[in-house]
Amino acid sequence: MYWIGENVMTPREQAVGQSVLQGKRVLVVEDEAPIRDMVRFALERAEFIVVEAEDAQAARLAIAERRPDLILLDWMMPGASGVELARELRNDSTLRDLPIIMLTARAEKEDTIRALNLGCDDYISKPFSTAELIARINAVMRRSLPGGVEEKIEIGGLVVDAASQRVTVNGDGVRLGPTEYRLLYFFVSNPERVYTREQVLDRVWGQNVYVEERTVDVHIRRLRKALAPHGFDEHIQTVRGTGYRFSTQT
Repeated sequence: MYWIGENVMTPREQAVGQSVLQGKRVLVVEDEAPIRDMVRFALERAEFIVVEAEDAQAARLAIAERRPDLILLDWMMPGASGVELARELRNDSTLRDLPIIMLTARAEKEDTIRALNLGCDDYISKPFSTAELIARINAVMRRSLPGGVEEKIEIGGLVVDAASQRVTVNGDGVRLGPTEYRLLYFFVSNPERVYTREQVLDRVWGQNVYVEERTVDVHIRRLRKALAPHGFDEHIQTVRGTGYRFSTQT
């Protein structure tokens, strides 16, 4: 039976657990329900969004439905193992940059090397403390932030903070849904460049998510509506016959 260290944290451990990456989506792939429950409890206390899968097939479906920000992947599962799923993800051009932390009771050095050679971002041996788990998740996610080390993008008073996923204009908060946030981050990361609706779908929703192109138009309207009180709606521009761009030239 695998287990996790006690969930009781000292004040110092709680400080470690507090993260600028709260609200990120973590997919926990683990075949033993008690382990999933304990991991979910720890992550939800740290304000992560937790999605669960009991095997590789359930994990594939969860990823197709909505791409997580990180996967906690058990090594040994019935059916396809965590190693096989990790290899599959790394061979998929649309998912190869998805952060993966391998969870396992296998603590031999050769196993660690094998997991890292597969492309896993980190490796945690069971049992482990919740403080260690959260600290490692935070470290991997920070390394995987969109735009690399650039956690904040500022354009003319508009600030998009990738770490906290907050958007402000001249210090005033802008309320955005998660999809509108991802759209905005994508556009401000690639200013003045025109993207077709298909390209926006691939980059923001992911190639494994099948939605109609007009979905982009709906979320563009919502994004503009949210930015309008701050005077930034006109920077999300429609390029007739092509698609959309973010431009400071109006």
